[in-house]
Amino acid sequence: MNEPQVNVIGAGLAGSEATFQLARRGIRVHLVEMRPAKMTEAHQTAGFAELVCSNSLRNDSLETAVGVLKEEMRRLGSLIIAAADRARVPAGSALAVDRVDFSRIVTETLEREPLVEIVRAEAEEIPPGPTIIASGPLTSAALGEALNAIIGPRNLYFYDAIAPIVAADSIDTSITFRAARYGKGGDDYINCPMTEVEYEAFIDALLAAEKVELHPFEKPVYFEGCMPIEEMARRGRQTLAFGPMRPVGLTDPRTGRRPFAVVQLRQDDADGRLYNIVGFQTKMTYPAQRNVLRMIPGLARAEFVRLGSLHRNTFIDSPRLLNPTLQLHARDDLFLAGQMIGVEGYVESAAAGLLAAINAARLVTDATMVVPPPVTALGSLIAYITDTRRRDFQPMNANYGLMPPLGAGTRGREKKTATGTRALAAIDEWIASNSIEPAQARTAANS
Repeated sequence: MNEPQVNVIGAGLAGSEATFQLARRGIRVHLVEMRPAKMTEAHQTAGFAELVCSNSLRNDSLETAVGVLKEEMRRLGSLIIAAADRARVPAGSALAVDRVDFSRIVTETLEREPLVEIVRAEAEEIPPGPTIIASGPLTSAALGEALNAIIGPRNLYFYDAIAPIVAADSIDTSITFRAARYGKGGDDYINCPMTEVEYEAFIDALLAAEKVELHPFEKPVYFEGCMPIEEMARRGRQTLAFGPMRPVGLTDPRTGRRPFAVVQLRQDDADGRLYNIVGFQTKMTYPAQRNVLRMIPGLARAEFVRLGSLHRNTFIDSPRLLNPTLQLHARDDLFLAGQMIGVEGYVESAAAGLLAAINAARLVTDATMVVPPPVTALGSLIAYITDTRRRDFQPMNANYGLMPPLGAGTRGREKKTATGTRALAAIDEWIASNSIEPAQARTAANS
C-alpha cells in the first residue's frame, strides 16, 4: 500500500507551515519552491518563509485578535510561530524577528524532515492528487494560468508596498530619541521628531517626488492596511500625521513635549544593525526615496540597506471559490492557503497554511474535514473569507470585529480580554474533540 502524500507548492509562510504540519502527522510531502531558480519581484533570497515587507508579526498581546491568533497557533504546534519566538528581537508589545535568523530556522527545520522532498523548480502546472497551493501573492504567471483553468478568470488583485530599511549606524541619534508609545516596551523604537514646518516640507517633497509608473493595463487597488505613504499624503496633507506619523503617546525628552509628527524606526535584526521605517511603504523611485526620506530628522545621512518597492499581489475570490475547509469547490483534493486566499498578514497566511494542512492530512487518511469555530481568531477569519454573502471582497487581517459579540455588559479592555479568553477555550476544545494532536507538532517545532 502506498504511503499518503500531499504536494505543497510554495515555501513561503503558508507553504512552510503546511509542509511541517503534514510531515509531523506522518504524511509525505512533495514541496516545490521556485526560488532561487526563478525569483519574484520582492524576494531576495532562496530561504523558506522569507519576510519581504515588515519584520513584525504584529502585536503579541492577548488583548488583540492577532495576538490571540498567534496563541491559537502555538497550541496547534505552529512552526512559524515557534521560529518567530526563537528569532525574536525587541519591539515592545509586538513580535518582531531577525528576518535572516527566522528564515534560516524554518528552512533548516524543513530540510531535516525525513518525510519532506524539496524540489527547487517553478511549478508550471497543478499536479494530480492532494495538493496545497501556497504560492503566495506573487504567484508566477504559469501557475496562475493553471489555477485559472480550474477556477475560471476570477482572480482579483491589489498592490502591496515594501517599507525601506536603514543601517543603524547611519542614524543621527543626537536628533532622535528612544521610546515606545505610552511607555509600552521601554525604548524599543527610535523616534525621529518633526516640527510642523519640517512636516509640511516633507509632505511637499513627497507629493512632488517621482513615482514608479504602473503598466497601462494595471489598475492600482491598494490594501488599506499597507497603503503607500505618498498615496496617504495624496488623500490629505494631515493624513500621515494621523497615520504612521502620529505622535500620540510619545514625549521628546529634550523638550518635554509631544512632537508635531514622528517617524518611528523599528529594529529589524537581532544585532540591532538594521532598522525598518515603520509604516513607510512607498512607490517612489529609488532616487526620489533617497532624497525625500533623508529629509526625516535623524536620517540626513541614512544608508538604505533596502529601499521601498511596489509589487502586484494576486488573490482569489474566496467567497465564491473556497470552502471553509480551504478546499476549492471545483476540486476537493486541491487546497489553497496563504495570502492568495485573501488573508492579509504574515500570521494569518501561516495560519491558513496550518488549517489547510490539517485538512489535507485528514483527506488522505479518510478522516472528517474540520473548521475552527467562529469564536476563535482563526475560525472567524476563515468564516469571513468564505462567506458567500460577501461582495467586493478585499483582504482581511485578524480582528475582534470578525468574532461573534459577547453578551452585554463588557466594554473596552475587559471585552477584548473576555473575547480572547473565549477564543482560546474554544480552540482547546476543538483540538481535543478532533484529536488534532498538537503536542507532537509543538515539540518538533522547538527541537
